[in-house]
Amino acid sequence: MNRRRTALLSLTALLAAGLTALPAGPAGADEAEQVRNGGFDAGTESWWTSGVTAGPDGGGLCADVPGGTANRWDAAVGQNDLTLAKGESYRIAFRATGTPAGHSVRAVVGLQVAPYDAYHEVVPQLSVSGDTYTYTFASPVDTTQGQVAFQLGGAAEPWRFCLDDVSLLGGVPPEEYEPDTGPRVRVNQVAYLPRGPKNATLVTEATTPLPWQLKDAAGAVVARGRTVPRGVDASSGQNVHTIDFGGHRRPGTGLTLTADGETSHPFDIGTAAYERLRLDAAKFYYTQRSGTPVRDDLRPGYGRAAGHVGVAPNQGDTRVPCQPGVCDYALDVSGGWYDAGDHGKYVVNGGISVWQLLSTYERARHARTGDAEALGDGTLALPESGNGVPDILDEARWELDFLLKMQVPDGEPLAGMAHHKIHDEQWTGLPLMPSDDPQKRELHPPTTAATLNLAATAAQAARLYEEYDPAFAATALAAARKAWAAALAHPDVLASESDGVGGGTYADRNVADEFYWAAAELYLTTGAKEFKAHVLSSPVHTADIFGAVGFDWASTAVPARLDLATVPSRLPGRDKVRASVRAGADRYLATLKAHPYGMPYAPEGQKYDWGSTHQILNNAVVLATAYDLTGSAAYRDGAVQSMDYVLGRNALNLSYVTGYGEVAAHNQHSRWYARQLDPELPPPPAGSLSGGPNSSIQDPLAQAKLQGCVGQFCYIDDIQSWSTNELTINWNSALTWMASFVADQG
Repeated sequence: MNRRRTALLSLTALLAAGLTALPAGPAGADEAEQVRNGGFDAGTESWWTSGVTAGPDGGGLCADVPGGTANRWDAAVGQNDLTLAKGESYRIAFRATGTPAGHSVRAVVGLQVAPYDAYHEVVPQLSVSGDTYTYTFASPVDTTQGQVAFQLGGAAEPWRFCLDDVSLLGGVPPEEYEPDTGPRVRVNQVAYLPRGPKNATLVTEATTPLPWQLKDAAGAVVARGRTVPRGVDASSGQNVHTIDFGGHRRPGTGLTLTADGETSHPFDIGTAAYERLRLDAAKFYYTQRSGTPVRDDLRPGYGRAAGHVGVAPNQGDTRVPCQPGVCDYALDVSGGWYDAGDHGKYVVNGGISVWQLLSTYERARHARTGDAEALGDGTLALPESGNGVPDILDEARWELDFLLKMQVPDGEPLAGMAHHKIHDEQWTGLPLMPSDDPQKRELHPPTTAATLNLAATAAQAARLYEEYDPAFAATALAAARKAWAAALAHPDVLASESDGVGGGTYADRNVADEFYWAAAELYLTTGAKEFKAHVLSSPVHTADIFGAVGFDWASTAVPARLDLATVPSRLPGRDKVRASVRAGADRYLATLKAHPYGMPYAPEGQKYDWGSTHQILNNAVVLATAYDLTGSAAYRDGAVQSMDYVLGRNALNLSYVTGYGEVAAHNQHSRWYARQLDPELPPPPAGSLSGGPNSSIQDPLAQAKLQGCVGQFCYIDDIQSWSTNELTINWNSALTWMASFVADQG
């Protein structure tokens, strides 16, 4: 399902400028050239320029690019009125040089009019490894207003750009993409717990058991056995065997598994990696903060200026107006976390993310294996460290303060409700640091879903911050009560599914689960009869809510059920609530045991959802909660084993967590963790979770390379693949929760 939309769009109207020319003919089954005068034989005919001095030179076009421009789009060369056909494969090719060497160009095929969608973009570094560039992509739309543009600005010093042999050829065969999956023995590349499950997957054509060996770092065999054939795995199309080496419990580093002539990537047996991952996954949020500088002494290599505080070119979040016609006031909605790889901030996704961070701490306080000090004061290297408050609560507070600011003020229509989101008026391109974003910011309409997210998380916060900051706890509870009352008065104000320009829609057409969640959190904090009555009378309370996708931002019944099962209360029928959690966990455990790759996730038809890695982890949260309720080792082992997929035991033989595993995702979609596009920018920080395989492959790069992909193969580690490789606050919250749980089992 399309959960959110993060397109890569050009930023300014300058891309609509240029010479008018007759559009090319429609692309058909045969190859058809769309660019006119791509070899510049007719001089600059059909081409436009902006912010540069350009003209014919040596049979091509050369442009003198001024230094000191702020953005790539401040200087550009392009051609308009190109015809693109939806689903058609195109090859964009050009020759380009830059003097001096090392400059880069943003080459975009997109829409020449608002909202300036980019259907394909690349940012090659010029005159470094040849001067010919060729890329293939699929058009997601039909249009006669297509454009090829070369954006050249952003350099401190003047330079010279030369271009020739520009081609946009339609009707070409789709580009074949063969991922490098490495050795056929697939393991958790990070670590197995000494007394935990230890399983691997062997990809092989063999149909009978094969011998395997576990070797230590010196190459000595420390365990051996035979594989178990599992047949063809529907999620990958591979014939696979399972290797179970759980009997080996001795800690070690640099171990490998060998079977069928293949040797796995190295891994550890121990707990230290999960202690690090618990911290790194939670540290991710500090570098996502809006409205404050990120200190380089706290995150070396990630220091940056504050984003969206009203310092030019930012228009700031301190006084943000509504979209036209929505309201006549402006709010200070500064702070909070940037939601994902863009600069938007969303109450519905912020809500589930805050809940999961707070739940990580709350579980640590109540569970038999919990360690509340593991994310305590001073553990996450935050500006607030040392204030006597657990660091994970300090980090969650940064987002909670923003959520409270999104509440409609008293005296206004819909007072007490929460605005759904705040983001740029138009999509921005990448890379783009938060402090360099020049777009107008807008508040989007209040919604019932956002209001109930605020009610739920503010109520949860009220009970957890009471001992550290009673005044804030009281403020949060008052806001939660006000939001609840407003949602009851306006129960069906829903987000528009078409409100996706400049930011994700996060549209949710069913808010019965949000009502249940908010009532549950308010009851657990207050014990009030009105909230208990709503919980008990809600049809969600007795519904079977543990499906293939247990919970996410749009499905919040499971968070309510988990908290009702684990947070102490006098709720009538609590034994049945706990039994339902165990039943859900039994279902996920059965899925895990049946799955050749050992994960509690098997969507219908192997259609992997957007953010599938966090869906797997959220299902594991249910298993972990069942263990906390029962002490059953089967649930514990199932939850722990679920981490194996995310950390490398998968069809692509790839860890989806940056900095963890020998081969790990490191090009997640982000406007400021963008080293793939700009070597001066950092990669995603260690502990960042990629969204992972997404069968819908919505972005142009994935559509060009992954057509016909099966389940686990619907992924590419590229910054342009926003539908398979984005990072988000709610995906990392799932990683934070599970990494903390696994570390506690050590």
